[in-house]
Amino acid sequence: MILDGIGASSGVAIGKVFIKQQNDFVLPTHKVTDTEAEIKRFNDAKEEATLELKVLYEKALEEVGEEHAQIFDVHQMLIADLDLHDQVVGIITDEKYNAAYAVSEASAIIAAMFESMDDPYLQERAADICDISKRLIGILTGEKEVSLADINEPVILVAKDLFPSDTIQMNKQYVLGFITEDGGKMSHSAILARTMQIPAVVGVKNILTKLDKNSTIIIDGKSGKIYINPTDEELVYWKAKQEEDRNYKQKLQSLKGTANKTVDGIEIEINANIGSPDDIEGVLANDAKGIGLFRSEFLYMDGHALPTEEAQYEAYKKVIEAMEDRVIIRTLDVGGDKELPYLNIPKEENPFLGYRAIRVCLDQVDMFKVQLRALLRASVYGKLGIMFPMIATVEEIKEAKALLEETKRELLAEGIAVSEDIEVGMMIETPAAALISDVLAQEVDFFSIGTNDLTQYTLAVDRMNAKIAHLYNTHNLAVLRLIKMVADNAHAAGIWVGICGEAAADTTLTETFLGMGIDELSVSAPSVLELRKTIQQIDTSKIQLKL
Repeated sequence: MILDGIGASSGVAIGKVFIKQQNDFVLPTHKVTDTEAEIKRFNDAKEEATLELKVLYEKALEEVGEEHAQIFDVHQMLIADLDLHDQVVGIITDEKYNAAYAVSEASAIIAAMFESMDDPYLQERAADICDISKRLIGILTGEKEVSLADINEPVILVAKDLFPSDTIQMNKQYVLGFITEDGGKMSHSAILARTMQIPAVVGVKNILTKLDKNSTIIIDGKSGKIYINPTDEELVYWKAKQEEDRNYKQKLQSLKGTANKTVDGIEIEINANIGSPDDIEGVLANDAKGIGLFRSEFLYMDGHALPTEEAQYEAYKKVIEAMEDRVIIRTLDVGGDKELPYLNIPKEENPFLGYRAIRVCLDQVDMFKVQLRALLRASVYGKLGIMFPMIATVEEIKEAKALLEETKRELLAEGIAVSEDIEVGMMIETPAAALISDVLAQEVDFFSIGTNDLTQYTLAVDRMNAKIAHLYNTHNLAVLRLIKMVADNAHAAGIWVGICGEAAADTTLTETFLGMGIDELSVSAPSVLELRKTIQQIDTSKIQLKL
């Protein structure tokens, strides 16, 4: 039997099934007379859950890096959320129900609110509410589920759904892959699976009714296909595919230390994208020499308040010192799908078209200058590039540069050293910026094209919306023509141009980008060697662009 799901994390896994049973205990529902004591039980459970989440955060930090460990910080924030607290306390106080029932009811209301939203990313946040609800109820009732860390033999995990706390506890030695009935590509479990390089297929309806513990299955995390009790012929084919994949990854290792040079001798910079200083280990392991995009916003998501100047300075310094080549740090890019609750950014009808990125920074100048001070102080430890996101007008880049210069003068007046060799650049993420890139090129040292947003804005396609996902395509002629225009205008002004969006790692576009004259590609660390391999096979003198 062959089933189709959503490929969430590529790779092939073959093994026997481990079915994660739903916790079928009956939720205790009863009235209480001492509501104060019940509220205290709820508050105590919150404290215990927060301690558990801190342990999970540390485990995630070690296994998947700070960017992905942030989910457990988010869970701590959700547990501390006043809306949840007030709803639970209200049910206990007004309706006299026990704490476990109150948590179940309150979290169901909040989860339903998220599920009703149009944005698939926000819909997936309902799973986070369910995860913390499950944790709190388990503490209150003593009915905690068996940890997936207890699996001690090779299996493919199958579940109704997996919460982030389930995924991070999985032992990669034994969990070969996983399948869920629910969930989508944007769920935290799917994101963590990709980071941990565990094959995963999600959204497979009724999979639990088609399997038993004796089933053997094959999953292809790329196509989303699942083979239940495969034939001998299918087993032979997919085992060969597995071996082919292993050999391919092994061969890529031999490219370490080689140049990112085309057949005809053109050298292309390949740099890495990171979200935290902790990601540097993976960058060096994959032989990238520089950082093309440090997403500094993740420093702001690590806690419940703005990071101090000193904390930012230490983070930037650590990365700059660790890298042989240039480190490009993008200034704070929040809004859209990246929220910072403590900034109190108002809810918007169209957040991707709203108060985000450089617009926030130019509005909240004091906060922005703290980051600029930290960046400038760290600049003396290596080669730094400072990059401003979401620029759409000449006025914005001029204002950002003026604030940078003002901050530099203030530091020098304080006797604090600043490098004289800092490159200043900007993201090209909007059609507006692409269309005036000839003018913008006079203001900066480099462009970096963010293809994720450029594609979204050019095609008027919400990149989070599954219903129109087929329309989101960086290969679209309109998007490629804008990229070519930006490259031509950059070179005419004597500045370099790179790409740091997801398309930079799309090897089916590499030849096109090289044909346009793109100077630099910045990708996630695991993509560096495969991109190098692709570049080494291209002869740019033979490229014929058809744009």
